[in-house]
Amino acid sequence: MTYQETLDWMFAQLPMYQQRGAAAYNGKLDGIKAFSKHLGDPHTKFKSIHVAGTNGKGSSSHMLASILQEAGYKVGLYTSPHLKDFRERIKINGKVLSKLQVIGFIQANRSYIETNKLSFFEMTVAMAFDHFAEEQVAIAIIEVGLGGRLDSTNIIQPEVSLITNIGLDHTDMLGDTLPEIALEKAGIIKSYTPVVISERQKVTAPIFNEIAQIKKAPIIFAEDCISRNYQTDLMGSYQKKNVKGVFAAIDTLKGYTISEKHIKTGLTNVVQNTGLLGRWQVLGEQPMIICDTAHNFESLSLVMHQIFAEKYNRLHMVLGFVKEKDMDTILSLFPKDAQYYFCRPNIPRGLNAEELQQKAEAFGLKGHVFRSVKDGFEGAKLKASEKDLIFIGGSTFTVAEVV
Repeated sequence: MTYQETLDWMFAQLPMYQQRGAAAYNGKLDGIKAFSKHLGDPHTKFKSIHVAGTNGKGSSSHMLASILQEAGYKVGLYTSPHLKDFRERIKINGKVLSKLQVIGFIQANRSYIETNKLSFFEMTVAMAFDHFAEEQVAIAIIEVGLGGRLDSTNIIQPEVSLITNIGLDHTDMLGDTLPEIALEKAGIIKSYTPVVISERQKVTAPIFNEIAQIKKAPIIFAEDCISRNYQTDLMGSYQKKNVKGVFAAIDTLKGYTISEKHIKTGLTNVVQNTGLLGRWQVLGEQPMIICDTAHNFESLSLVMHQIFAEKYNRLHMVLGFVKEKDMDTILSLFPKDAQYYFCRPNIPRGLNAEELQQKAEAFGLKGHVFRSVKDGFEGAKLKASEKDLIFIGGSTFTVAEVV
């Protein structure tokens, strides 16, 4: 198969959360454990840092990778979902694996995958672990895909676990209260393995403390660590909380030589070192054009706060969401004096643009429906003057269509 044919097979034949939502959530580790054993247990052949959380886990994972790269280590990075190319999920020192490597892995294991009905996520995680073991990385940063306890990545034995912010997202699978969701995230805490909590939250801290105590895992709350006011090239004031967690995780990591200079340069070269896209990313000026992949109440609250701090004449919002979000809560965040361009991200889970417009109008948000994200973006550019601000967001998949 060609690369595209291989991707088509992966996406079409197997359940994938970003296409099908809750129906694709496997909820068991049996499949990935068996597949990993079939591959020779590659996850036991490299060291790792495991990163979970509702918001900030992607940015934090990329920061960690960048710092360790600056310190001279060969660093694997596994994240999800991707924006443009599937291979963004699996990188070593910022370089994606080759198309031939993707093809080769699927061809070599297609029979096993089909026979055992593995999920898209199971085979992707296994592909990453196999690649990192084969390339003998010094350490890999592994981002949890969904939840933690039953996530396919949760077969690793990391050097440090990092849990970022906890918010209400994926409530159809992880629970509809913060303590319930925290319990799922706390599932990555391993016995005698340090766990860093980026943000102390009143309702979730007791959960983390209890699980850490049961597992005899040292627990570190980042705000209790003394750290300098480090800057990062990832835009947005909301990155400050992520930086504190990252610093605490690096400070807790043993067996690696990481200097103050490595931390500073790592944090200010995240995009260059790792190729991260979609986090308060500036796509143009005059008018200022910004996109962000924030897609739940907590992360969008932070992004809205950042937008309101910017200077502009008029605000244009190109928005597209997926179906299972609590739109009433999310839409309450958006300003009534902006011009809206409602669209549907081009995936099966995309929320109908007409339905989005109707829901938005109930909150006093006025705008027009567009056939696609690109059409909405073009519409905004036609209406905007040089001193206006255009924002594109609401979903990772909305942003993916413009970056």
